[in-house]
Amino acid sequence: MSAAAVGLGKMVDNKQIIFKGYIEQRAPEETDMEVKVGNKMKLEAPKGSGAILVKNLYLSCDPYMRARMRDFHGSYFPPFVPHSVVEGFGVSKIIDSDNPNFKGGEFVAGFTGWEEYTLIYKTEQLRKVEPDHRIPLSYHIGLLGMPGFTAYAGFYEVCSPKKNEYVFVSAASGAVGQLVGQLAKLHGCYVVGSAGSSAKVGLLKKELGFDDAFNYKEEGDLDAALKRYFPEGIDIYFENVGGAMLEAVLQNMRVNGRIAVCGMVSQHSMSDPDGVRNLFNLVPKRIRMQGFLQSDFLHLYPRFLEEVGSLYKQGKIKYVEDRNEGLQTGPTAFAGLFSGKNTGKQVICVAHE
Repeated sequence: MSAAAVGLGKMVDNKQIIFKGYIEQRAPEETDMEVKVGNKMKLEAPKGSGAILVKNLYLSCDPYMRARMRDFHGSYFPPFVPHSVVEGFGVSKIIDSDNPNFKGGEFVAGFTGWEEYTLIYKTEQLRKVEPDHRIPLSYHIGLLGMPGFTAYAGFYEVCSPKKNEYVFVSAASGAVGQLVGQLAKLHGCYVVGSAGSSAKVGLLKKELGFDDAFNYKEEGDLDAALKRYFPEGIDIYFENVGGAMLEAVLQNMRVNGRIAVCGMVSQHSMSDPDGVRNLFNLVPKRIRMQGFLQSDFLHLYPRFLEEVGSLYKQGKIKYVEDRNEGLQTGPTAFAGLFSGKNTGKQVICVAHE
């Protein structure tokens, strides 16, 4: 690839999304970020830096990013730096490289900035992506990225599923839940999901193959709803929301049930989260309730890529994206996660290949 072909060395305006400052007891809003234009940068990886310069193509909106919007350093991810570029998972194309392990023209997935171009120094966290016309590039931050691997590791390693077990997935139409449900079906389980709209319920039942689904916003009594959908109880609960849903599930778990705690999106904006009653059910029912991070299971990542990639190409699983076009849509797309506006994996398309 010639320097002239990509304009290496020239100065360009690098549009960015800036995090304005920490927020506490509320959901994120568009105004917590701002679009910055006119930030000049040179299209070049500095010599001797070991860095690569990438053009960002797709960026991932993920609920865990909410925790990075408060001044708390005890988490597995450090907080964002106020007045600095937001960062997250992305798929990018290498424009220039000062690293012998990466070449111009290659595609990578991993942490990058919410901006048009990013200099990446921590290249050890990147994964090379081989383009495959059968799998969209953006799926490498969804189906074949952190959310997909979270579903895979959480279901198989934490839930320890058995054929014919009863599985419940909350936030089932989201980036993680939609794959958990489909993997459970392929494993021979009975699967019910909850979501926040009739359209999402229809998606789960008609497109993604769930045995049943319900709109939790229309259920006045979640305990009664779960007894209706699981008259014999729940063996596996894939937890994504917390709060009242978790309380209701604890009442309806079967003996030796397993709860994989992936996230609790209903609690992300609370400095004083809801308490959970019904915990005593863990004792007589011998329930195992375990939190996990997908990074606990990275040794399984190659197997995951092969298996899930193959299932997708065979048409045995589907994946749903909610795509916003343009970097400037990032704040709106991210804020929408916390009001249920997205259906499927929320992606920002910064540029096309």
